[in-house]
Parts: sequence; structure tokens; C-alpha cells
Amino acid sequence: MITAAKWRKHGCPRSVQSLTRLALVAIMVCTSAIKNWSLPADYTLQTSAANTSDITEHAKSSDPKSVPAVHGLSAKAVEIARPLGFPITNSMLVSWIVAIALIVFAQTATRDMQQLPTKLQNVLEWLVESLYTFMTGIIGPHLAKRTFWFFATVFLFILSANWMGLIPGVGSIGWGSQTAHGFVVAQPLLRGANADVNMTLAMALVFFASWIVWSFREVGPLGFLKELFAPKGESEGLLKVLMVVVFFAAGCLEVISILFRPISLSFRLYGNIFAGENLLEAMSKLVPGFGWLVPIPFYFLELVMGLVQALVFTLLTAVFTMLMCQHESEGPAAAHVR
Repeated sequence: MITAAKWRKHGCPRSVQSLTRLALVAIMVCTSAIKNWSLPADYTLQTSAANTSDITEHAKSSDPKSVPAVHGLSAKAVEIARPLGFPITNSMLVSWIVAIALIVFAQTATRDMQQLPTKLQNVLEWLVESLYTFMTGIIGPHLAKRTFWFFATVFLFILSANWMGLIPGVGSIGWGSQTAHGFVVAQPLLRGANADVNMTLAMALVFFASWIVWSFREVGPLGFLKELFAPKGESEGLLKVLMVVVFFAAGCLEVISILFRPISLSFRLYGNIFAGENLLEAMSKLVPGFGWLVPIPFYFLELVMGLVQALVFTLLTAVFTMLMCQHESEGPAAAHVR
């Protein structure tokens, strides 16, 4: 059993406090991003109204072969409220619920730390220590101490958001209209947080800003430029000049790759979660009368996919950090195992 003394030895209470603070920062950043990039309220309402009218027309059609138009999950989040002119979308609502749940869980588990941990404290200790050991094996103990707060937060938030999107009612409860083919939801109240590209892009941009700060802190601005453009290895004469040109060209390509990292990170996560939710919706409508049974195997698939995507996002960001911030004299713990 993990004891509270061992937990404090690793500095995990500080990490939990950072988790709470970063979760609040992530809420504000993601909220701002979605506010700026979401569609105007009039557009979303008009689009939903158009979808509902199309379905109604199909339902009223005298053609016996007429079927309702199939509308999967919309590519953009639907605005459900605008208090004081501030737009709130259904994906924002889910992200707030997930963040608040994680904060309450962390605060409750660490409110009364005991030498013999309670069940809730033991669960959190196991989560934190397992993640910390895992990250130490990848990026080394030095970087893990500095960056663990971010990677643990991102992993837990993405995993919780992905799994919450699988709860029955998310995407199927909302505003719509009754047709001859049943009730059709045009504006769902809840939507998977990571099925909104604004959320995933905001997380990727937060990582990009943190990555720059970590890089400058570890190697400095000059070391940052040397890591990108300076030739590696030893060479002399004409070969040295050639290597300077080659590594400078490679550095330019690396800069382009770095600038595209937030886009690739955000669209990889968004695409997989968005496709998964559309798959579940399609399976629920595949066999009339058995919409509750057909998607069950795919729910297990999406549970695994939610975990995999959280790991992929966390591992990619960790590796990007290690490649720039790792000192030459250091190496990940795994590299020293013989």
C-alpha cells in the first residue's frame, strides 16, 4: 500500500495543487478559445432549424419510401446559451463539468492526509505515483519534476472528458422536434469536450507556450537556437562548411514542424473522438428497435480509444519536451537500464 509519507517524499501534494491550478487555467483558456472561434448564435440556430425542417418535410412526405434525413454530430459545437453576451456551447459545459469534478476529487482526497490512507486518498496516490513513475521513465527525473504537473493534468482531463462523452444522454438529450420517425434532437445539451476542435486546439496551444518556457529555462535562448540550427558531431574543413549548411536547412524544416505541432496534436485528438461519437450514433440508428443493443461492443472500443488518445497526446507532448530540453549529459531513466 502507498503510504502518505512516501507520497510526500515524491512531492506529490505539490503536484496535486498544480493540477488544481492548471485545471482552472485550462478552463479559462479553452473558454476564451471557443468563444472566439465558435459560430455565431444566429448561424447555429439557423442551421439547427434547417435540419429540423428537413426532417419534418421527410416525415410529412407521402412517399412511403421517404426516410428522415440522417444528421450526425455537427462538426462544430452548438451554442446553448449566451449570458451577458458570452457564448456558452455544449462542449464547454462538459469541459467545465469534467474540470470541476477533477478539482473536487483532488481536493477531497487531499483534505485530510493520513499515514494510513483512506480509499479515496489511496486511489489518488496510486494515480499520481503511477503517472509520475511512468513519466520519469520517459523524460527522466529532472524534467519530470518540472513538467509532471502539466502532463498529469492533460492526461487525466483528456481521459475523463473522453469517457464522460460515452455516458448515455451526452449528445442524445437536448432540443429538437417530434416527427413521424420519432423525436429528433437538433441541439444537444451536452457534447464530448474533445469532439470540439476548439478545446483540443486550446490544449495544444497551452502546451506550445509551456514548451517554449521549459526550453528557454533548460537550455536558454542561445541553446535553443543551437539545438535547432547548430551542426552536431565533429567535422573539419569543407565537410564542416557543408554540415553547417545541411543542419541549417534541417533546422528550418524543424521550425516548420514545430509550428505545425499544435495543429497536428489538436486534429489528431479531435478527429478520433469526433469519429468515435459519430460511429456510436450511426450504430444506434442502424437497426430500428435495437438502438440500445448494437452500439454496446463499440462502447468498449471507445473506452479503449479514449485511454489510447489520452496516452498519445501525453506521450507526444512529453517526447517533444524531452527532445528539446534534455541535456546531453542526462538521459531518461529507461536509457540507463542495461
